[in-house]
Amino acid sequence: MSEQCTNHMEYMPGMEVLESDVMDQVISDMHAYDYNKYTAEDVRRALNHDYRTLEDFAALLSPAGGEFLEEMARLAKEETRKHFGNSVYMFTPLYIANYCENYCIYCGFNCHNKIRRAKLNSEEIEKEMQAIAKTGLEEILILTGESRKMSDVKYIGESCKIARKYFKLVGLEVYPMNSDEYEYLHKCGADFVTVFQETYNSDKYETLHLAGHKRIFPYRLNAQERALKGGMRGVGFAALLGLDDFRKDAFATGMHAYLLQRKYPHAEIAFSCPRLRPIINNDKINPKDVHEPQLLQVMTAYRLFMPFASITISTRECERFRDNVIGLTATKISAGVSTGIGSHVEEAEDKGDDQFEIADTRSVDEVYEAIKSKGLQPVMNDYVYV
Repeated sequence: MSEQCTNHMEYMPGMEVLESDVMDQVISDMHAYDYNKYTAEDVRRALNHDYRTLEDFAALLSPAGGEFLEEMARLAKEETRKHFGNSVYMFTPLYIANYCENYCIYCGFNCHNKIRRAKLNSEEIEKEMQAIAKTGLEEILILTGESRKMSDVKYIGESCKIARKYFKLVGLEVYPMNSDEYEYLHKCGADFVTVFQETYNSDKYETLHLAGHKRIFPYRLNAQERALKGGMRGVGFAALLGLDDFRKDAFATGMHAYLLQRKYPHAEIAFSCPRLRPIINNDKINPKDVHEPQLLQVMTAYRLFMPFASITISTRECERFRDNVIGLTATKISAGVSTGIGSHVEEAEDKGDDQFEIADTRSVDEVYEAIKSKGLQPVMNDYVYV
């Protein structure tokens, strides 16, 4: 049987199956979510609550909620200040390999896209991390394409060990793994794991992910829970807004995070809010009906529903939008970003092509100054190991 014929709901050999009802709850509630039934009165009620329920969250994400965007933003800013003060955390992603075995039609790394492939060796990873550390950043996010063959768990683990020499906080955005593999990477120095579900609509998911391990919908959806079982301190959640009905995807993302926080109260929860971006060999990809007001509505709804959660705003968005949402809803911002392979060392050539086009190309210093100009405090790290 070819991979293209693989049932996207059936696990492949070697994939850990969790005894968990989280996925079933998320999917059933997402399908039942009728956002058109919510009225202005429902939204007002949600805004007047000190603590928002799932039903409040659903109302805030609805088209009716979009009419209250200014008030949602004001209340979101109050919640952000209450739980995070004036702090805005800074980090940068480092892509160490772009080999991929998945065929995801919207991603520049997909295995059928003819791009320059590259993988950094240990010496090159160290040089990249040294260059990033010189900017003052103390948090790094390590990324690879989704290829176990070219970027195996040991390779990722070695990169975590190198990162721990230079950074206080090490995140991973790599292919989903089993809990024992997450445990190994945690021992190597990784603190948290982010996984983009892309879309929580399994039927749409099947049409977008045509081959590879990523085709298996439930294995991806349960990745954060396996990471927590493996000892990771925190997990990040995201849907790629614009792939499907963004309101339903945002609702499912929030509910997924909410259920896991209830199940694992110690876990640090984070949201990313990526929209589709053009990729190499396909500049026609765009986030459809997800414009900046809709993106801001999603971000403010996340903040009002889960006020303790970290919210990241990526360089997929322009500097004007990013500067406006820090302090409102976003508590973490990337800086000095490249989505190519080997781009931080000046004398080294850019070895591999980018995953997607970024919109905000500012340096670490420029983003740092932009944060300060907003009356906010840039924070490189506030986590102390004892």
